[in-house]
Amino acid sequence: MKFEISLFRFDCKSDYLPYYTPHFINIKDEKNLLDILNTLNKENKFSYENNDSLCLCINGIYTSTSITCKDLFKHFGTDITIEPLSTRRSYLDLLIDDEDFQEKLFLLNDYLDEDDKTNYQSYKMYFYASNTLNFAKDYIGDAFLLLASDIIEKNNSLEKDILNICSQVEYGIEYHTSLKHRIYNLDCNIENKINKLKNKLILKKTKHKYKINKNLNFGDFEEVVEVKHDFANFNIAYFEGLNQDKQTKSLLNKTNAKILKISSLKNDLALDTFASHPIFTYKIASSMMLDAFDNSADLLIVDDLETFNLLDSNRKELETYSNRDIILPILHKNEFSKLISGKHSIIKQNLSKHNIDPELI
Repeated sequence: MKFEISLFRFDCKSDYLPYYTPHFINIKDEKNLLDILNTLNKENKFSYENNDSLCLCINGIYTSTSITCKDLFKHFGTDITIEPLSTRRSYLDLLIDDEDFQEKLFLLNDYLDEDDKTNYQSYKMYFYASNTLNFAKDYIGDAFLLLASDIIEKNNSLEKDILNICSQVEYGIEYHTSLKHRIYNLDCNIENKINKLKNKLILKKTKHKYKINKNLNFGDFEEVVEVKHDFANFNIAYFEGLNQDKQTKSLLNKTNAKILKISSLKNDLALDTFASHPIFTYKIASSMMLDAFDNSADLLIVDDLETFNLLDSNRKELETYSNRDIILPILHKNEFSKLISGKHSIIKQNLSKHNIDPELI
């Protein structure tokens, strides 16, 4: 087994920007990622914590150095990029300044024992893995929410006090975005604990809704019997979101298009957050679309009407908060199926009502 590795490097005392050094390693006696780091370090010194509980980011997914070489190969392949938990907080290679993580604990100080403090440290990966931090840097953090849940579970008499603290935080639980697809082998109990805490809080409700295009009619999904347009020479991005749609996946398998693999296409768009914090949702959505566009996508496929309306009917808002034009056409899966079947004339009028007509591409 051979890995081609790009290793994040940065020294805040001498480097203006981070860089990546290339490494090639044939796995011999190495059992896990920590062994790989130790081997690389013997060849070319760099800074990291030499323990198997160290958490890192591998190809955009968060995991620990205890991950085996076998699982590393199975999940990430042979071409891997190794980065610290936060590239923004790095001060020396894979070492980070975690003050932003540590300072959040202060709000719960009056309710903590030593076990709680230890638990909080074990939640560090969940804090930095959250996509929310990329758009709301003052977010209280998933680690804080998990610890709050633990305190309530351990001593129910403190529930009112803990919920009150959570509700007073400016960038609190309503900014949570799912960790699914962002952490390797995520324990489903993590999301369940945060959602249970969210349900206990009485969050402010508003009627703010994003714009919808009432003139569009995607019709029913149609199975493709005969492929008449295979989208050869197209680069297609599929916004999978948190749950992959079997019908869309089946359609993609029938094409000869290049299906782009972009991690942001599996992110939570924070649709549930839109009512109270629309700008937050716009920023996440626009970032995802620009990620697809910058990776040369010709089309972006979506599964449902709600996502389509956010991305296509609110394009001006997305452009406003990204400070860039977003000229990527959006196709609903029902339209995509008809195009593959060669039924362009049937949906031509519908396509012309898109913010950007896919026929122009």
